[in-house]
Amino acid sequence: MVSLIDPTPRRLHMTTSIDRPIDGSLDRLDYAEALQHLSEASTDHHFEAFKDIDWDAPEMQFPPDDERWILPASDPLSRHPWYVSLPRERQIAVGRHRLTALTKTGSQFEQLLLLGGTQFLMGLDNRNPEFRYFMHELTEETHHIQMFQEFTNRACPEVSGCPRWLLRLFPVVGHLGGLTPALFFAIILAGEEPIDHVQKNQLRGGGVHPLLDRICAIHMAEEARHIGFAHAWLREHAPQLGPVSRSMIGVLTPVVMRIGADAILVPSRADRKMMGMPRKVVRETFHRGPEAAKFRRDLFADVRACFDDIGLRTRGTRWAWRAMGVDGRSSRFRAEPAAASH
Repeated sequence: MVSLIDPTPRRLHMTTSIDRPIDGSLDRLDYAEALQHLSEASTDHHFEAFKDIDWDAPEMQFPPDDERWILPASDPLSRHPWYVSLPRERQIAVGRHRLTALTKTGSQFEQLLLLGGTQFLMGLDNRNPEFRYFMHELTEETHHIQMFQEFTNRACPEVSGCPRWLLRLFPVVGHLGGLTPALFFAIILAGEEPIDHVQKNQLRGGGVHPLLDRICAIHMAEEARHIGFAHAWLREHAPQLGPVSRSMIGVLTPVVMRIGADAILVPSRADRKMMGMPRKVVRETFHRGPEAAKFRRDLFADVRACFDDIGLRTRGTRWAWRAMGVDGRSSRFRAEPAAASH
């Protein structure tokens, strides 16, 4: 059995420069400076789920005939003839369930990050500045989980979220944070990039319900740091991987990207049943056709750029990206809008 364990993944090396912004203001900082900047930003600019959201404001409530729940144009399901043909009250009900299920799944992936993140932190050397920043990140994730779950409880508590088979694997996947951090950070991106992409598209399109818009805005603000750190960590540490580990992670990354994208964006069997959504609608919306393929490719343009830069998406591994349907053009800069990259 081939081991993916990196023998020196968590010892800090200060030589790598970061070629892309870590967030909206960082560009070409060396790794130590980037970590310091991120830690200070998390100290000075952070949110709390029950202090920074006015949960009980009148506009945040959910009247049964609230048309703000009708799916936005950014959601692929909104354009399918099955959804378009539904009566208005059913469009509202399905839209509320769909948007809440996305939020619930985001919460579940955040909990996976906590599982693996604590394993990762336990292996860090004393005085490694990665500890401080990543501990900030885990603290922020606990608030994201709180606000995602509170939203779920209020909006549509019957949702399921992730497929059950995947939830059963989460405790196992969490151990990768200590065993093979490079693969774990790829898994982090497989969960963070799709939900960040969906939330950006929602807000760029004018938003949906104001409570969900507020949650998305908070999540995106802090998630920019989290995604930036994952990219920076991989750029710093991937060059230390051996050739076998590099090849294996280069092949496994598109696999986990596809699993993460499908788990977050494709309604689970339990949620489809509650929404009354035929299986054919799921296939046509999320799996088949050029629109579904483009949507899937757009999710991971930033990851492709990162893996191009660090040499983990090569001639020998690109077949896996194509096979998983997550290949395509890399972004020119992080968070480049999808429409601008085609």
